[in-house]
Amino acid sequence: MKFWKCAACTISAAMALSLLAGCSKGDPLEKAVVGENSFIMTLYPDVAPITCENFQELVEDGFYNGLTFHRVVDEFIAQGGDPNGDGTGGSGTAITGEFSANGVSNSLSHTRGTVSMARADDYNSATCQFFICYEDLTYLDGTYASFGVVTEGMEVVDAFLDVPRSVGRMGETSVPDSPIVIEHAAVIEADTAGNPRVQFLISMEKDTAETEE
Repeated sequence: MKFWKCAACTISAAMALSLLAGCSKGDPLEKAVVGENSFIMTLYPDVAPITCENFQELVEDGFYNGLTFHRVVDEFIAQGGDPNGDGTGGSGTAITGEFSANGVSNSLSHTRGTVSMARADDYNSATCQFFICYEDLTYLDGTYASFGVVTEGMEVVDAFLDVPRSVGRMGETSVPDSPIVIEHAAVIEADTAGNPRVQFLISMEKDTAETEE
C-alpha cells in the first residue's frame, strides 16, 4: 500500500513539474509590444498566393526565429530572413516570382511599408529573404514579388535605422554593427478581411549617443 502511495506521489509530482515547465516556456509574443519591439505584417494571398504560402509555412516552421535583418539602407529597404546572415543564404526551396516581368500579375505596389521577396538575377530564385520598403519604391513594381504590408508597428522597422551600420558587400552602408534579431515570428489572427497576419518580435541595440546628448 505504501508503495502505491509513493508511486502516486511521484507521478503527481512529475506531472506538476511538467506543467510548470510548460508554463515557464510561455508564448514568446507575450513580451511583444507593437510599436516598441514588435510589428505586424498583413499578407495578401489574392495578390501573391505562392509567395504568401511559402512565407507563412516558413513562419509556422520557426524558420525565421533567431535570424536577423542583415541589410538596412537609408531611404531604401530593411532586408532579413537569411540563415547565413549576409544575403547569401536561402531555405533550399525556390518559388515562382509573382510579378509582371515573370508573366504574373501583381497589383501590390512597392510603397512605404510594403513587404517583398529578395531574389538573385533568376526571376524564380526567391526562397526566404524578404525586404520592407522605407520609401515609395515603385520602380521595383513588376520585377519583385510584393506580398504584404507592415500594417502595425512600422516605427519599429524605422528604428532599425538608429542602429550603427558599416559598409556591406554591395558597397552601401547597410550592415548593422549589432544584430537586429527576429526573436520570434508567428502567424496571428487574420484581419477582418481574412488576410493572414504575421507578428515579429525584435531585439536590437540602438545608438543612444545622440539621445543622451
